[in-house]
Formats: sequence, structure tokens, C-alpha cells
Amino acid sequence: MLTIGPYTFNNRLILAPMAGISDAVFRELCRQNGAGHTLAEMVASKKSLWESKKSATRHVNLSDPEPRAIQLLGTHPDELAQAAAWQVAQGAQIIDLNMGCPAKKVCDVAAGSALMRYPERVADIFKAVVSAVDVPVTVKTRTGSDHDHKNALQIGLLAQEHGLQAITIHGRTRADKFNGLAEYETIKQVKQALSIPVIANGDICTPEQAKFVLKYTLADGLMIGRAAQGYPWIFREINHYLTTHTHAEPPTSAEFYSTLLKHVLGLHDLYGETLGVRIARKHIGWYAQRLPNNGKSNNKSDGNALRKTFNALETSQAQLEHLELYFNSQPTATL
Repeated sequence: MLTIGPYTFNNRLILAPMAGISDAVFRELCRQNGAGHTLAEMVASKKSLWESKKSATRHVNLSDPEPRAIQLLGTHPDELAQAAAWQVAQGAQIIDLNMGCPAKKVCDVAAGSALMRYPERVADIFKAVVSAVDVPVTVKTRTGSDHDHKNALQIGLLAQEHGLQAITIHGRTRADKFNGLAEYETIKQVKQALSIPVIANGDICTPEQAKFVLKYTLADGLMIGRAAQGYPWIFREINHYLTTHTHAEPPTSAEFYSTLLKHVLGLHDLYGETLGVRIARKHIGWYAQRLPNNGKSNNKSDGNALRKTFNALETSQAQLEHLELYFNSQPTATL
């Protein structure tokens, strides 16, 4: 089992915090399908943005099961410390620091994975945030800035020295972004050197890959991001494989529809009519990639046809009606 501070989770699988994706609705679906722990979306540490419209849905959701985890993005120790204390006052029970985001707009202001270039500032951030809150503090990093500057071990040692309770490492550098394949040797090295939990992340898309990464790195847990987009069942399938060494049955058409319906209804409720309809489109696009796609746009059972039609719908009611129409035409067998 994975333990972070006083919290022990029922399995070692964690949903990654993904901006604009891992909102309260998606976190709940992933937990229902086997995620042992979920983190809320990345939130900026700037005080002026704490209560902005964009951040409003990203703060602590008190309906989430404990421990409620929030990820903070920032560059200044005092600012991050204040933001962490505010989030804890709102109900956060774990504070995760983002030092892994490779997005240009984030790195251009020396935040996210760009912070790994400045170990002294990282140490100051660790000290300030740990001193500001009485809940576990964790960090998510990459392996380094680029292939010539891999310093995840240095950052991990600083994290342990300054009282952080866990580190998650994505097996790519900042320069890699999401290109190429993740490497796990760096994660293995960090795990060998630290006593705090080390969580592996990057390209964990199948049960077989999950088993390999755990065995190779000896990581305490696995964080899954992109593989869960449009397929929250990935957690169920990995858990089943790790436990039984056999593959779980994929979701049936009825289960797929039920999950999509929960997701879309939840988005409409969370974001309101206009924004909810827009956000639902990108999620249906990911789900559609998992549906049969034969390339014939006039085939109503084609996942591509579902996506194209759904993207043109302007109201929540129209979206719900189209999903019902699509899945009523599907066989009840597994997809």
C-alpha cells in the first residue's frame, strides 16, 4: 500500500493533476473505477488569482474523500507558503508542489519544471511551504531540465531533507515535453536513494507497463494521467492485473454509456450551460477514440462520427439526446 504522511491508500494508483481535465467530476469517476488517490487540478499561487472565475472550480472540494489534495504552481517561496496555508484553511489535506509542468507559458516565468534549474530556490520553497502548513507536502518533478542536466535526485534529496512526504517523477525532462518515450532509470535511482515514497509517472498506459514500471523502479506508487483521459477504467484494469495477473473485461457498451452520461451531466452541473457544453466536447473526443472507428462518417456507430456531431451541438440537452441516440444503436457486448 502507498502511504503519504498519516494517509494510507487502498492501492498504489494515483490520478495525476491535469489542468482543465481532472476536475471534481473526473476525479470521482476515476475513484469509482479504481484510483486509490486523486489530486485536484493545478492552481496558481498568486493571491490575485485565488478566487478568480477560472480557479473557482479548482479549489478544495469538500465532497472529495480524504485526503483532499491540491497542487500549487508558483515561483516565490512566500507566495507559495501563503497559498498553501489558504488552501489548508479551505480544507486541503495534502499540498503538492508543481515542478513538473513543461508548458512554455509556465516555464517562461520559471515555474513548473523550469524550477528544477534553481535548486537553491527549490530548497527555499520547500522550507517555506512545509513551515506554513501542518499537512503533508509533496512535489511532482521531471527528471531534469534536459538530458545533460538531470537532477531529479538532487531535488529528491532536498525534498526529503526539508520534510516533504513524497515525490512524483515524470520520466521525461522539461525539454522532452511529452515527446519520445519516458525513461525509468532516473526514477529507479531516486527510489534507491530516498526513504520517502517515490511515485513513478509517464507512459503508464497498460496493465503490463504498470507492472513493469513497479518492478523496475521499485516505486511506491504509479501516477496516471493521459492514459485515463476518456478511459477511467484504466485504474480498474491495472489493479486487476497487478492482483490477479489476468486481464479484466473491458467496459460494456452499457457501462461506457453510463459513465459518459455521469461525466457529461457532471460537467454541465459544475460549469453551467455554456462552459459545461464546451468542456464536455473535449472529453467526448477522448472517449470517442476508444469507440469503434471505421472511418466512414455516415456510419452512426462510428466513434469519429459521434465526436464530430457532438462537437457541433450547442446545448446540454442536445448533447444528452445525442449520446442516448448513439448508444441505443450499439450492441451490449464489450467495446
